[in-house]
Amino acid sequence: MAEQKRETLTTTAGNPVGDNQNSMTIGSRGPLLLQDVHLIEKLAHQNRERIPERVVHAKGWGAFGTLEVTHDISQYTKAKALQLGARCEMLARFSTVAGELGAADTERDVRGFALKFYTEEGNWDLVGNNTPVFFVRDPLKFPDFIHTQKRHPKTNLRSPTAMWDFWSLSPESLHQVTILMSDRGIPQAPMFMNGYGSHTYSMINNNGERVWVKFHFKTKQGHKFYTNAQSKEVIGETREAYQEALFGAIEQGEYPQWEMKIQVMTDEQAKAFKYNPFDLTKVWPHGDFPLIDVGIITLNRNAENYFSEIENAAFSPSNIIPGISFSPDKMLQARIFAYADAHRYRLGTHYESLPVNKPKCPIHHYHKDGAMRTFRNDSGNPDAYYEPNSFNGPVEDSSYREPAQSLDDCTIDRYNHRDGNDDYTQAGDLFRLFDDEQKQRLFNNIAEAMQGVPQAIIDRQIVHFEKADPDYAAGVKAALAAI
Repeated sequence: MAEQKRETLTTTAGNPVGDNQNSMTIGSRGPLLLQDVHLIEKLAHQNRERIPERVVHAKGWGAFGTLEVTHDISQYTKAKALQLGARCEMLARFSTVAGELGAADTERDVRGFALKFYTEEGNWDLVGNNTPVFFVRDPLKFPDFIHTQKRHPKTNLRSPTAMWDFWSLSPESLHQVTILMSDRGIPQAPMFMNGYGSHTYSMINNNGERVWVKFHFKTKQGHKFYTNAQSKEVIGETREAYQEALFGAIEQGEYPQWEMKIQVMTDEQAKAFKYNPFDLTKVWPHGDFPLIDVGIITLNRNAENYFSEIENAAFSPSNIIPGISFSPDKMLQARIFAYADAHRYRLGTHYESLPVNKPKCPIHHYHKDGAMRTFRNDSGNPDAYYEPNSFNGPVEDSSYREPAQSLDDCTIDRYNHRDGNDDYTQAGDLFRLFDDEQKQRLFNNIAEAMQGVPQAIIDRQIVHFEKADPDYAAGVKAALAAI
């Protein structure tokens, strides 16, 4: 078979490379020369191959696909991407919360469930988890919580004491702790878990009417989970189980799918709801707010280059499209800032000009310069580099303005987010849904996770279990005593 003519190796400046096997030296035993620019370039580039990993959700797996809208929800939203029959390209990234880039995939942890929809009205990012609730409701406590999930500053080890200390001092975490320590805590692969927008968002229709919504993504592959013991066996074989499963399934044409659904709450219902509807530690009961079908998500293409398309992917709830908007959810409001800010630090000022993040619709703005400014943003008119201007530069369109959002007795202040909140009923309701075997695994998982934790912290946490359900506390006590 005739060998095909191959391209000539070059430097990044396009200069042909004559020798990629041997460094340039003075004599066969002499020192290297700085004029060996190819050697210097290779070493310098290698030193810069890594970028800061995400502080949270560092270890992730992703793929591309489509959203197909199969049901009419135009009464709730004017978003073009969510109209009946609409189809748009998308990217999904799944992740663990606490683990670093080299962490094992099947550790017990909450999983991130981030979606980027490339719509004709700009990118819409829905950044959620595989759980419908979270550990905290006030963003002031988020950095503190994440510190407990990371490494102890002296030992550089994970600290069960820190985790349980924080949880035992934060009863609002109990609902999420119960999910994390239950069977749902270790999904076997990304395709075997649900996804949730988690936060309360809003939708606006063509009449300017706003409703509050929750997003749900129900796996069509069914739920599969590992026990602690099974997870340890998997980690002993591979630390990349999720990457292998997701990448392998798509390569084999076994495309994972999720059913996209929403819950809807009117303003009147929100005012009468027994919980704060914008509280991230609470769910909306399906009996009161049933799931409404929207469409199907299908992942059908792996990334060609993991770094450029998955590691460089930047999701932020600040990316919304007309017809979808925010809510007074305190955690959502903070993430609107924090996510975009993290990307500007990690990837650079122009992170949304990277191919994986770049919208597939026209882009017009007045942001100037900055590192790695590789694109033209003057729309062919270099005089229009500020606004307002008299040179026909891009202008606002009032038709995209959102209707006013009114909340009764609005006052800007610092409020105690635990006053008047019931942190136990829903956690107890969830516990009582488990059968005896599920409850026992929950007890055992908690008892194992509490090993090495000071007794005073354990006692404090058990009080919360007791308030949720006396059997919950008794089961944990018994499991602790059995170890």
